[in-house]
Amino acid sequence: METDLYDEFGNYIGPELDSDEDEEVDADDREADEADEEEDDEDQADADEEEGGGMEVVLHEDKKYYPTAEEVYGPEVETIVQEEDTQPLTEPIIKPVKMKRFTLMEQELPATVYDMEFLADLMDSSELIRNVTLCGHLHHGKTCFVDCLIEQTHPEIRKRDDMDLRYTDILFTEQERGVGIKSTPVTMVLPDSRGKSYLFNIMDTPGHVNFSDEVTSAVRLSDGIVLFIDAAEGVMLNTERLIKHAVQEKLAITICINKVDRLIVELKLPPTDAYYKLRHIVDEVNGLLSTYSTDESLIVSPLLGNVCFASSQYSICFTLGSFAKIYSDTYGDINYMEFAKRLWGDIYFNPKTRKFTKKAPNSNSQRSFVEFVLEPLYKILSQVVGDVDTSLPRVLDELGIHLTKEELKLNIRPLLRLVCFVDMCVQHIPSPQGGARAKIEHSYTGGLDSDLGETMSECDPDGPLMCHTTKMYSTDDGVQFHAFGRVLSGTLQAGQPVKVLGENYSLEDEEDSQICTVGRLWISVARYQIEVNRVPAGNWVLIEGCDQPIVKTATITEPRGNEEAQIFRPLKFNTASVIKIAVEPVNPSELPKMLDGLRKVNKSYPSLTTKVEESGEHVILGTGELYLDCVMHDLRKMYSEIDIKVADPVVTFCETVVETSSLKCFAETPNKKNKITMIAEPLEKGLAEDIENEVVQITWNRKKLGEFFQTKYDWDLLAARSIWAFGPDTTGPNILVDDTLPSEVDKALLGSVKDSIVQGFQWGTREGPLCDEPIRNVKFKILDAVIAQEPLHRGGGQVIPTARRVVYSAFLMATPRLMEPYYFVEVQAPADCVSAVYTVLARRRGHVTQDAPIPGSPLYTIKAFIPAIDSFGFETDLRTHTQGQAFALSVFHHWQIVPGDPLDKSIVIRPLEPQPAPHLAREFMIKTRRRKGLSEDVSISKFFDDPMLLELAKQDVVLNYPM
Repeated sequence: METDLYDEFGNYIGPELDSDEDEEVDADDREADEADEEEDDEDQADADEEEGGGMEVVLHEDKKYYPTAEEVYGPEVETIVQEEDTQPLTEPIIKPVKMKRFTLMEQELPATVYDMEFLADLMDSSELIRNVTLCGHLHHGKTCFVDCLIEQTHPEIRKRDDMDLRYTDILFTEQERGVGIKSTPVTMVLPDSRGKSYLFNIMDTPGHVNFSDEVTSAVRLSDGIVLFIDAAEGVMLNTERLIKHAVQEKLAITICINKVDRLIVELKLPPTDAYYKLRHIVDEVNGLLSTYSTDESLIVSPLLGNVCFASSQYSICFTLGSFAKIYSDTYGDINYMEFAKRLWGDIYFNPKTRKFTKKAPNSNSQRSFVEFVLEPLYKILSQVVGDVDTSLPRVLDELGIHLTKEELKLNIRPLLRLVCFVDMCVQHIPSPQGGARAKIEHSYTGGLDSDLGETMSECDPDGPLMCHTTKMYSTDDGVQFHAFGRVLSGTLQAGQPVKVLGENYSLEDEEDSQICTVGRLWISVARYQIEVNRVPAGNWVLIEGCDQPIVKTATITEPRGNEEAQIFRPLKFNTASVIKIAVEPVNPSELPKMLDGLRKVNKSYPSLTTKVEESGEHVILGTGELYLDCVMHDLRKMYSEIDIKVADPVVTFCETVVETSSLKCFAETPNKKNKITMIAEPLEKGLAEDIENEVVQITWNRKKLGEFFQTKYDWDLLAARSIWAFGPDTTGPNILVDDTLPSEVDKALLGSVKDSIVQGFQWGTREGPLCDEPIRNVKFKILDAVIAQEPLHRGGGQVIPTARRVVYSAFLMATPRLMEPYYFVEVQAPADCVSAVYTVLARRRGHVTQDAPIPGSPLYTIKAFIPAIDSFGFETDLRTHTQGQAFALSVFHHWQIVPGDPLDKSIVIRPLEPQPAPHLAREFMIKTRRRKGLSEDVSISKFFDDPMLLELAKQDVVLNYPM
């Protein structure tokens, strides 16, 4: 190979070679070519001279075959290069903007029987406002009732013949599923029986137990509730929980017994039995009220006027007073208030003496309620709903009512107007002014004794601005949120700057606050919004423009000048989010989109929790399957249009102990200057629940706290006075007690590291040693402490991790166990399905606590407990086994210990095999650890010091623990 013909890479750089094909080319072609070549050579020579000669290799990507778009079309012309055939002809190159809509909204303001200006003016007089939450069990007729109110005030909005209007189910998902998912506010002007107008802010809430967090956020803004109870079904699972919740929130309670027509048309009960059924419901409610409330005067009764009867389907609503008034209007000269008092209970009308008596005049006489209320109602309904065509015209002739042919064809419309509902709310639910004091006491962290507390409890529209938001509603297209709240003092103006305080804000730590500018303000009426420019105290308002810093609830106040403002308490839900799903995008590059979506669903659902495990998986915690199903729908469709994979659902566990630590556990700090000794033991029964429900609070003074533990749980004086902390937070179900004696331990030194030890204890109880789940129901006692004299040697960095280690070692020495959440299930089924329900429950480790027939109906109620981890698919399973006749609702009830020892090495877990009961704890622990990316087993040596391990070896405790 001649070296000068090739460069160092082996490329040929010698003189041009003749190609073999040249001979075949025609002579004239060749001449033409040569002429071209000469020209080319000249050009080449020129170029070479300019570039300084050389035969550079031009790379493929640097070759330029065509002029660029800029050269052709000139600068500043946007050009789109369309690759050939990557897109079918049916798809446009530039897609039109797609408008997403997830809610049914009116396009313009509908006609109302009152003026919008009048509504806006009523906002200024707070004694004419009522803030009411309508709540009740699933399908007990709350939404239908709101429809009646809407139809009464909006002449153009009517339901189609056979369809319910469901005006407040504004999400398409709610319309499809036929169940409320979000609580929806409706504001309207309603007249009472005297024709006086009141401004009603009504919140229609979901009845499904999974969505009780929506009720909680609605209740926080209201001064009273109207509890809806289906006359045929009676008091159900959620009815009971809502009564308890309303009592805890210190709200006025009124009852509406709805669907009275079912007793007549569906169950076909005779009037007397219908009365017993209604009375039974009222008695049951009063029984629950006396259970949950200490206030003796809190009772509901038709006689007091805080119970009304309704049938939303026929737009009937009456109280005893309103029915009595019909009689007095018809017959004159009856004192209807006095008459109403004699229309309930064991009171009979004696037609001979025309007096009311306590005992029946003769054997077949009926109670006054039956005679004067139910019988006319039965007659009307049987005429109107029953055999319409033949008997109705005859009756109408007798009564002198003339209907045209068209009117006869109309659907059956309202019989009694809904004014009595207004009367009931006006009399028994306080106005924002009247209810402000109790509301502030209960929900404001700052207390009433400040000037700000005073102005809020007077509901003063001229005071400093304080507004409490508890809900976030997304816009039609799901792009941004509007905050929904109640103005408690001052006046909120559109366009004003405000300071938004988040849930972590306190006077000491002001980090969680931000100055925002309010956009527009609206009064929300389900499917339309009335824009206003200012909202005075006592009203509900939908706020634009300050959604960015708010996650769940917030406090909105003046940007400056109102420095002593504190926040309103975060919501306290009456259920726990125990079901967990892990999500990840199918396409990993779309992770940021998914995170943004998670942030948005987190704002949208009050009790949803989203967190990132240490293994990097994104976890969503919710109250139940339906709840998480709705969350995932929103996440996939509304907030991040991407494909998301979901792991199988699991539940959160807790870790606990069942005995006292077998020996004192100690740990030394890394610098060997401090040593802490602790033991762990289980708490007394019921104490953990008391702490969680804030029956006892760590913020009480020492004396009060001590008395509580002495009297209720028999603690000795010393222990009761030396409680240091609850953990993992202020209402956590574990207790840290200082059990050291002043004679042995320098209390001043111990006090100097108290904060660090408490922090270590709270860190330890937040994620326990078995599988990083919270510790529950454990009391940790500090028995001894050796603390360094110099502050330098006892800093947080030394003490906190050590305190955590000793918490873990004491925990592991006290026979640790796992706890799992249990659901309370209420199943309604016909009698022949009851055995099938038992079978399905038994297969899922469930057990029945009670089954009883529902009085006055062919159904049975079965109450049972089922472990949450075995409840996935339970409802579907139940429906398959009972041909869809059983209906179940389940809600978190309590924590229970999982059978078996999680640390028992002898158990072998075989893949894909169901484990027998004693192996469950081990299986749950190992699988949870795998999922979180921890090592298979708990290694004890991680939490014990060497001297401690020697001590263990001496006492021969280490038999079944891995080192």
